[in-house]
Amino acid sequence: MIDAYEDFLGAFPEYAATYAIDALRVREYRRLDDQHHAYLDYTGGSLHAASQVVEHAALLNQHVYGNPHSASPSSHRMTTLVEQARRAVLDWFNAPPDEYAAIFTANATGALKHVGESYPFSQGTQLLLTADNHNSVNGVREFARAKGAPVDYAPLTVPELRIDRAQLDGMLAAPSTGPGLFAFPAQSNFTGVRHPLDLIDLAHARGWDVLLDAAAFVPTSRLDLSAVKPDFVSVSFYKMFGYPTGVGCLLARSAALAALRRPWFAGGTVNFATVNGRACVLSRGEAGFEDGTLNYLAIPAVEIGLRHLDSVGLDTINTRVRTLTAWMLQRLVELQHSNGHHLVRIYGPTTTESRGGTITLNFYDPEGHLLDYRRVEEMAGAQGISLRTGCFCNPGAGETAEGITEADVRAALELDPNMNLARFLDLVTSRGGKSAGAIRVSFGVVSNFADAHRFIQFAEGLRDQTRLAIGKVTCDIEAGRIRDGS
Repeated sequence: MIDAYEDFLGAFPEYAATYAIDALRVREYRRLDDQHHAYLDYTGGSLHAASQVVEHAALLNQHVYGNPHSASPSSHRMTTLVEQARRAVLDWFNAPPDEYAAIFTANATGALKHVGESYPFSQGTQLLLTADNHNSVNGVREFARAKGAPVDYAPLTVPELRIDRAQLDGMLAAPSTGPGLFAFPAQSNFTGVRHPLDLIDLAHARGWDVLLDAAAFVPTSRLDLSAVKPDFVSVSFYKMFGYPTGVGCLLARSAALAALRRPWFAGGTVNFATVNGRACVLSRGEAGFEDGTLNYLAIPAVEIGLRHLDSVGLDTINTRVRTLTAWMLQRLVELQHSNGHHLVRIYGPTTTESRGGTITLNFYDPEGHLLDYRRVEEMAGAQGISLRTGCFCNPGAGETAEGITEADVRAALELDPNMNLARFLDLVTSRGGKSAGAIRVSFGVVSNFADAHRFIQFAEGLRDQTRLAIGKVTCDIEAGRIRDGS
């Protein structure tokens, strides 16, 4: 590996400026190297530093903390920490406190659900999404449909899977009797493509509100809400710094938040509620959306995580992730079987231009038949490599990449109304060698060259493979189908 590392440094000398991350890995993430573990699933979830857990535990053990929403000493102390964390989140995103509210949720999905269920959709107020969206964003369409709102998808270009600007421009200009909602990801969780944030101003100029899914973007890049001003932003803290899980956030412009209409109320969200009067007065601002009791003991860990990320430096993380991604893309593109056929297909861009540290791919045999990604994951796991496979809750990007049509989907659903991904893979593969899933590797805060090199060595081991078995299922590559086996 030494020669490969020297070649890598020669091609990407800027990596040397990130050496502090290597010391951090030894100090705070030594479990990775102690266990000889190559973690390549940062888009699924980042890893926490040991000191984050230690500092959080010490904080909890120093005082008596009670449920907020009261004036007791324990409640007041906890409320102070929650509000301190809220200010830290607004500061991190450079969000003017008189313009944005930070609403704590269980996760990014919970943040998106707030918008979906409360947005004033109607027959004249439409929802426009991009084909590249996480299912937690796609799910907003069900709220829109329930209120009779038109729903449409802006397509992607092939093969880079970027938003088709020409098509989107026309769709944003479509007449609407009321302000619509346009939703897109700052960074694709499928391809790593970074979609242009100037779409926010374009949509605003056409009268649309904007929902930005920033969950895959903010772990390695700065989102400055004083410069770009989406109406709603969803983030997930464990994807930024690993710990805590169970806490996400909706950042909402105050004016947009005031226009939402919640379909219910709960404990903690009302200033006044009466049974006999059948009435309630919803709390203003973020309090009207933080249902029930917050995960109040976990929320102080958010501020600890933000401090940790700040100590590493987003620019440093970004440089490291970019250089590792560029090197891996180059190597994957070069991989060939003995007969000269390519081993790997990459979904999306094969350079680091306007893309993050997420690489989605599939492996193919010497005759161009798909190798079952489930077996690939099993083999990688046996070598201590953590990656992710499936459709990554982003069916639109995958369907576009593989050319899976509405006819393909409808035919599959007609055959099996209780469809799941494994069965769908079976069916679409048999209809022409398409794939309903893929393999995803992603870099993050303490990734290093050894992690990338191990995956490339693993990939090289798949050269000239023609038959893979997974559990009791045999993948017959030549037939291009999956059949039961013993």
